[in-house]
Amino acid sequence: MYYPRLFCLLLSATSLLFLVIGLMKPWLLLWWEDVQTRRKVIKVYGLIAVFFYAIYWLMAFIPSV
Repeated sequence: MYYPRLFCLLLSATSLLFLVIGLMKPWLLLWWEDVQTRRKVIKVYGLIAVFFYAIYWLMAFIPSV
């Protein structure tokens, strides 16, 4: 259970990095959207970061076999 948990933590950290980059230049990370705004960057990458960070902590309560 160590590697899936680490993977979720790394995905969360990567999305936080993308969030910071996207706040500076939104068009760089939302190239597929018609309108790139900082609010969309926060919605997309912020939700991904929170989602995977929650999974990371929930995996701590799963007993390993």
